This record gives sequence, C-alpha cells and structure tokens, in this order.
Amino acid sequence: MTSLQPGWIKYATYTIILPLILLQAAGWRRPIGASWLIGLPFGWMLGVLYSLTTISGPPIAMLFNNQGLVKHEFRAGLALVRAVESSVTAFVYYQLGLFIYESDSLLYVFVPSVILGVPLGSYVIRRLDPEIFRRISMSFDAWIVGFGLSRVLIELDLVQSAWAYSVMAVAILIDLCLLFLFFTKPNPIWSEQRSRQTADISA
Repeated sequence: MTSLQPGWIKYATYTIILPLILLQAAGWRRPIGASWLIGLPFGWMLGVLYSLTTISGPPIAMLFNNQGLVKHEFRAGLALVRAVESSVTAFVYYQLGLFIYESDSLLYVFVPSVILGVPLGSYVIRRLDPEIFRRISMSFDAWIVGFGLSRVLIELDLVQSAWAYSVMAVAILIDLCLLFLFFTKPNPIWSEQRSRQTADISA
C-alpha cells in the first residue's frame, strides 16, 4: 500500500470486474464444482484487494451469483466474509496509524445510515424472488463500478471529467438493456430453477 499508486490499482480493478459483472448480469454463469480449489487463491486476492482499495463487494457478489447461491445463503456468506475482512483490515490500519480525525467524523454519518438501512433491506429482501435478487445485486454492482471507474479516470487525468462519466452512462445503458431482457424474456434455465426450488420446498 505504501509503494503502489492506489488510483492505478482501482483503475485495473474496475476495468477487469466491470465486464465480468455485466456478463453475470446477462446470465452467463459457469458454476465451479470443486469450489475449495478456488477458495484459497480467491480469498488471498480478495484480502489484498480489500486492503488496498476497500473493494470486495462486487467480486464476492460475482462469485456467489456464479455459484447460484439463493438470497439467504448469499447474505450469510457475504456477511461472514465482510465481517472478517473488515475486522482484520481495521486492525492493520490501526497498527499502521492510518486512522485520522476526518475518518472518525464520518462514523457519525455512516452509523445512522447503516442502522436504518439494515432492517429496511431485510424487509425488502424477504419479498424478492432469488433470481430477481441476484439480478438486482449484479445491477447495483455494475452501476457502482461504472461510477468508480469514471471517478478514477478523472483522478488519473486520463479523461476529462465531462467525458469520464460516459463510461458510467454506457455501463448503466447496457445494464438497463439487460434488465429489460431479463424481465421480458425469462431464461428457461431460471424458470427450471424456480420450479425445482418450489418442488423442493413442497417436498
């Protein structure tokens, strides 16, 4: 973290994961049978990425979405990973003396938002179909990463500010098209999964 330029790290990260998110949003999935084979390298890379950029949500969501986790499994896995990585990173940051007064003051804004947001999100998520939940998760990630990529292009002086946001606009436009296809032309695989889940519950 002391020897690398954070801006270029974010640029590389956003550039790599944005197309992958859009592929996931389009329904492209290749579930990994022996998930334990990727556990160690994925966890190691995720830890390095989070410590450098505090970005981890989109990669985790992509993995969980690719593996077909339903919303309760998705939430549990995400909560577990984020709790561990946040705790370890906070401890390391504290040891390195990276916390400053400005970062402490942000807690007064974030904490009330989290307190209100968590129960609201829990209420909404109980009423969502698992496939719709996964699709909304990918859509949210695409918009956020598109915005982040636009901001880092400005930060690195690669693109003028007015044009930099065209990257986010293109990502949003592609995602809106994929959302339209998702809700108007259901994928047979998703319909089969819904039927199988309903049968399992009935059994």
